[in-house]
Amino acid sequence: MLNKRLSAYNKVVAIGGGHGLGRVLGALSFLGDRLTGIVATTDNGGSTGRLRQDQHTIAWGDLRNCLSHLAPRPSLSSMLFDHRFVGENELAGHNLGNVILHALDQLSVRPLDAVNLVRNLLKINTAIIPMSESPTHLVAISCNGSKIIGELNVDKMAEMPLALSLEPEVKATKEACDAITEADLIILGPGSFLTSIIPTLLLPEIIQSINNANANVIFIDNLTDQCSSAIHFSIEEKVTWIHNILGKEIIQHVIQDSHKNKPHLEISAPPRVHQFNLVSQHHLGLHDKIALGDAICKVSNL
Repeated sequence: MLNKRLSAYNKVVAIGGGHGLGRVLGALSFLGDRLTGIVATTDNGGSTGRLRQDQHTIAWGDLRNCLSHLAPRPSLSSMLFDHRFVGENELAGHNLGNVILHALDQLSVRPLDAVNLVRNLLKINTAIIPMSESPTHLVAISCNGSKIIGELNVDKMAEMPLALSLEPEVKATKEACDAITEADLIILGPGSFLTSIIPTLLLPEIIQSINNANANVIFIDNLTDQCSSAIHFSIEEKVTWIHNILGKEIIQHVIQDSHKNKPHLEISAPPRVHQFNLVSQHHLGLHDKIALGDAICKVSNL
């Protein structure tokens, strides 16, 4: 049934990071090579953050997470890719998948080559593309004009930033721009609003590609409140933020969990808000993949 509902779409692109993008890709994995995930690469926490401190590299954690959601299970390769070292040594806390990606990057011409090598190893048809192949950090300007550098610090801000940017300025990955331009369905979110969804949208080439695409655009809201200043943001404010960054009102549909309060958006005019029961029975903070996939398919046909 899901395949039939999305049969009209030749190219579906999902943009984001963290666990949220992984859930979307997992929910739509039946699309195979018709699906592309474009992943934020500004994370500076955990194993990824430690690698970034020691090496001049992009953030691998969200890329690894998305690959993990798409990997066939059970398999030895997927188990190794997900393995996190324990103990009291320099390896403790590091994820083997992050280390593998970084090692392959050093052996390759470009980071995307490393991702594609892992895709082939794990037999993943869906394309996974970093938003940029150059290291950069998320930067926020606070209400008092000070500069807050790094995703971890941005998430700790007590108030919403006045603006976000990337430092240093970097180029978007060409394959990401091409996928967006060719897309007939673009999905934003779910995920941490400031640090998973927004970073990719700060790249000028990505903005131009989204605005040039002849695509339906869906925004997926989070299930739970975020541990960041975005906790105070309504769905209306999130949509406005995205539209202000893009310079164009492109979101046509919003998907929310049915436990959320109905927003004050006009139901008859874009974006239309659609509510579904999306909570996973196994983890209250995660979307159920089947329910999420079904919701995307239903909304994308309206």
